[in-house]
Amino acid sequence: MVDVVTKRNCVYQTAYHVIWCPKYRHDVLIGAVAEETGAMLDAICAERGWPVISKEIQPDHIHLFVSIPPAIAVADAVKVLKGITARRLFQQFPALKKRLWGGHLWSPSYYVGTAGNVSAETIRRYIERSEHVTKRR
Repeated sequence: MVDVVTKRNCVYQTAYHVIWCPKYRHDVLIGAVAEETGAMLDAICAERGWPVISKEIQPDHIHLFVSIPPAIAVADAVKVLKGITARRLFQQFPALKKRLWGGHLWSPSYYVGTAGNVSAETIRRYIERSEHVTKRR
C-alpha cells in the first residue's frame, strides 16, 4: 500500500490520514467546487512529491490519505494544502466568499492519524528482543 522510499540520508514509509472541514462545517464542497478541490489536492501533492494514497471529498469535510516525508512536519503540510486550496477556490468561485464570511474557507483545526504496516506490539517485541543486536556495548 505505502511504498518504502529511499533518499540520500533516510529510508521511510509514512502514511497520514488527514481530515479537515470548511469553516462552520458548511456543505460547500459539492459539484464543481468538489471536483476542483480534488484536482488541486492531487496537483499540490504531486508537485511536492507527496503520493496520495486515497482521497474523499465530502460536502462538509475532506479525507486525505497521503505519504509525507519525515523531514516535513505534518502540520506544515496541512497548512500548505489548506492555504493553497483556499486561495485558489476563492479566486475560482467568488460565491464561496459570500457563504463563508470573514475570508476563511477552512476551519483552523484538523485531524491527523498515522498508519503503518506493523502494530505497536510488533515494534515493542522487536525492540525488546536481543537477537537483532549484533554487538552490545
